[in-house]
Parts: sequence; structure tokens; C-alpha cells
Amino acid sequence: MINKIIDGICMALNLEFGDEYEIYTESIEQGLEEPCFFINCLNPTNDLFIGNKYWRTHQFCIQYFPATNEPYNECNEVQERLYDCLELIEVDEELVRGSKTNGEIIDGVLNFFVNYDVFVRKVGIPGEFIGEIDYTIRPKE
Repeated sequence: MINKIIDGICMALNLEFGDEYEIYTESIEQGLEEPCFFINCLNPTNDLFIGNKYWRTHQFCIQYFPATNEPYNECNEVQERLYDCLELIEVDEELVRGSKTNGEIIDGVLNFFVNYDVFVRKVGIPGEFIGEIDYTIRPKE
């Protein structure tokens, strides 16, 4: 699920910013081409809701590395665009809404946070019936 959400984020970023902006999903030691985005999922959770239904939270940090000599100005402009383009992303041909969006600029790099929280249903393999049970119901006297 996490990789599918990352793919949806990449598609949304590419539609909004175009091919001039690199999008990284793995750590880059050297050769970072600015301007670029780096996508990372932080602390995903999986909580049982009911039966075979689970609530999964996925907080993402999308870092933006600016290319100009005015990094704070550029980061502010990019943040405004991220609010719009990451509000709804496509995951498995379904739209998923982003929530809890916020950003902070640290050392000239924008750290934009967004959650994509979804319900998932675990589907098990149907088992064989054990057999039949006979029972009798009697009213309480």
C-alpha cells in the first residue's frame, strides 16, 4: 500500500510541476539535481478496526530542495502548490484524500507533511466447514 501511495504522490507532483523537477523515492548520497522532491513515509500504523477491517495511517514527508538563490521564497511558493496538488491523489484507480497537511522550512529545505489514511480489508482464504452441529434451544424456566 505504501508504494502505491508513493506512486500516486509522484503522479500528482509530476502533473503539477512537470519533468523539470526530479522526484526521488530512495536516498541519494551524491548527485542530487535541484530543484527536486524527496518522498518518505514516516511511521505507518495498522490498527484493527472491526473484524477483518483495519485502519492504516500513512504520514509522508515530501522534502523540496530549491534551486534558486532565494530558497525561502521558492519554498513558500512550492508549499502553496503542494496544498492543492496533494489534496487528492490516485491510488489503485481510487481517489485518496490527504489530511493533516503542514509544512516547515529548515535550512532552506521545505518539509511538507501529509497523511493518507485508509481502511483496508484483509481477505482470507475460505476454509472448509468443520461439520454440522445439532443444538436445542429451551426457554428458561
